[in-house]
Amino acid sequence: MLSTIAQLKTRLQQALVAAFGAEWADTDPILVPTNNPKFGDYQANVAMSLAKPLKMKPRAIAESIVANLAVSDLAEAPEIAGPGFINLRLSTAYLEQQLQAVRTDPRLGVATVDPPTRVIVDYPSPNIAKEMHVGHLRPSIIGDCLSRILEFLGYDVLRLSHVGDWGTPFGMLIAYVREAYPDALNDDSDIDLGSLASFYRNAKKRFDEDEAFQQLARQSVVELQAGDEATLKAWKLVCNLSNRTNQTIFDLMGLCDLTIRGESFYNPYLLDVVKALDDKGLLVEDQGAKCVFLEGFTNMDGNPLPLIVQKSDGGFNYATTDLAAIRYRLDEDKVQRVIYPVGAEQTNHFAQVFQVGRRAGWITDAVAFIHAPFGNVLGEDGKKLKSRSGDALKLEEMLEEAIAYARTDLINRLQAANRDESEEFINEVARVIGISAIKYADLSQNRTSNYIFSYDKMLALQGNTAPYMINAYVRVRGIGRKGDIDFASLSDDQTIRLQEEWEFTLAKHILQLDEVLAEIDQDLLPNRLCQYLFELSQKFNQFYENCPVLKAEEPTRTSRILLCDLTAQTIKLGLSLLGIPVLDRI
Repeated sequence: MLSTIAQLKTRLQQALVAAFGAEWADTDPILVPTNNPKFGDYQANVAMSLAKPLKMKPRAIAESIVANLAVSDLAEAPEIAGPGFINLRLSTAYLEQQLQAVRTDPRLGVATVDPPTRVIVDYPSPNIAKEMHVGHLRPSIIGDCLSRILEFLGYDVLRLSHVGDWGTPFGMLIAYVREAYPDALNDDSDIDLGSLASFYRNAKKRFDEDEAFQQLARQSVVELQAGDEATLKAWKLVCNLSNRTNQTIFDLMGLCDLTIRGESFYNPYLLDVVKALDDKGLLVEDQGAKCVFLEGFTNMDGNPLPLIVQKSDGGFNYATTDLAAIRYRLDEDKVQRVIYPVGAEQTNHFAQVFQVGRRAGWITDAVAFIHAPFGNVLGEDGKKLKSRSGDALKLEEMLEEAIAYARTDLINRLQAANRDESEEFINEVARVIGISAIKYADLSQNRTSNYIFSYDKMLALQGNTAPYMINAYVRVRGIGRKGDIDFASLSDDQTIRLQEEWEFTLAKHILQLDEVLAEIDQDLLPNRLCQYLFELSQKFNQFYENCPVLKAEEPTRTSRILLCDLTAQTIKLGLSLLGIPVLDRI
């Protein structure tokens, strides 16, 4: 289904051509939703922008556009306000027709892109050698949400986790495998190394206390990079332990399945990157290191900064791996867009790597490489969120604590309402609410902003929170239970008829879902969807308070029941795109 705003823009451009000639065919009609319903639903402001080039008064331009504007199948007669604003109000017949089409469509009227193109979303990409912490919260949540939305829109989405599975930090862990699990290196089976937390803690303790162990760790790095068979076996054991631990966390968060393609995957391609840059004449040797000097990046002395692609000792770094990944994703994955949801502190790194990729001719205008930066998660003190010990807060502990908070809150509410529920019900609701609260609190913020992490705020039943949204769905479905209505059995032939102001307001908002998702496709800001859903629940509440549903006379009763059902479907779909499930009871 073509969105309403897209149809109106097309009609306005056609009117511009009819009024002023073909050279104005690509003119942006500057069509925006109105701030005040008394001015209609949309307002075109193009007349003001054309006054100078057309050498006409804006109102005269608006009159010429309206005289050639054919929108009778979409809207009421256009009105010109002020100096030349063109106001458009959608017609009742069009709204009812759209509602009927959306109600009987599992996709709720959201069209898929044509043709579908391949998109890579690179997340959450933790370091294998360490436990996941609060710093992995936002890339996990934002990356998963963007992947869901883009996939729903019809893109061929490849979810890649560019894990840090190579380099110096592995020396300590490999040395500990050799010391604590010597049989593991001679056994083909996957030895159980226990929990990642205890394994890492014990290895770190040995490294900090024993100089001989430190030397063994450094030697293990050399052997790893040389491809020593026993060392690689120890390395794989560590990677498997870390991946299993991370997967447990991903499952708890409800993330979609990821393809793990770590730094080590690109090792065979690193020398090719260096050679290709050299062949392009971009490589410069500086103090033994091979670099590309960057345009627009300077040091304190005003000299160009280098991006090192091969260190003086012959080793490689993150930039080299990222460049190899860019080439592989273009040549082998045949990607059209790559999105990196990574913290804002890495903005310069991505700008530099992308610049080198573009100067080398690998990145062209045909493919978009996008860094989608995000802000920090802060504590109540306004500083980066940390544990009580001052360390980075472990991600698994955050999630479990959210579930515990949700469980306590649920039990208190059940006791206050004198409700008796099973342990299974309490556990499931606490898990869904707890995890969803963390996700929604993150996604409802502008991606680029910092936000303060607060269990009390994110678990509140009022405001723009996951509990409020899930409860909104429960409330709508509760109407069906109260009226003994099976929403699934409602006939496609039954129709929604709009009469009251509150019905119109709710209906118009429901029909904006495709426009909201189209905006997110462009700017990668999931908070748009959260705001849309929050406003939807508010508009539904206003409708329900002012328009009787179960007590209304037919055919109004059925019409309003259908509107309730469509609201519930929209909330459910919207939350699913955020990675949040719904509950029938709460």
